[in-house]
Amino acid sequence: MERLDKIDVKLLRILQRDSNLTTKEIAAKVNLSSTPVFERVRRLEKEGFIKRYVALLDAEKLDKNLCIMCNVRLKQHNGTLGREFMAAVNAIPEITECYNISGDFDYLLKIYVRDMKHYEAFVLDTLGAIPSVGSLQSNFVMSVVKQTPEIPI
Repeated sequence: MERLDKIDVKLLRILQRDSNLTTKEIAAKVNLSSTPVFERVRRLEKEGFIKRYVALLDAEKLDKNLCIMCNVRLKQHNGTLGREFMAAVNAIPEITECYNISGDFDYLLKIYVRDMKHYEAFVLDTLGAIPSVGSLQSNFVMSVVKQTPEIPI
C-alpha cells in the first residue's frame, strides 16, 4: 500500500464499483485531467493492483439457480494429491471459486448449477470422480445477503 497515494486508492475504489467508466468520467471524479488518470490506471494494471476487468453476470438469468458452498476433505495430505485436486478443480466450469482453508476441511468450493438434480449428478460424476477427494459437505445458499467483488481499501 505504501506505493499507492490517495489518488491511486480513489481510482481503485472507483474502478471496483464500475470499471466501465470512461477515463474522462473517472478523471472528473478524482479532479484530474484524462491523461494522468490514464497513465495512473495503466501503471496500476502493470504493477498488478488491477488484475483484469470483468462483467458481473446474473446467475438466475443464466439458469444457474442453485449456488452451493461445498467443503472438501482430501483422502491424504500430500503435494501430489493437492496438485491433482487443484488441477481438476480448475478444469470444472461449475466451480467458480476454490479456497484452500484451515479447519476440518481442506478446500471450500463455490459451485453454480441449474438445480438439485444437476448438483446430484455433479457430485456423483464430477467431484466424485476426482481420486483425491475423501469427503464432501454441501451447504446450499438460500438467499444472498451481501455479495461484492470489492476489496475494502
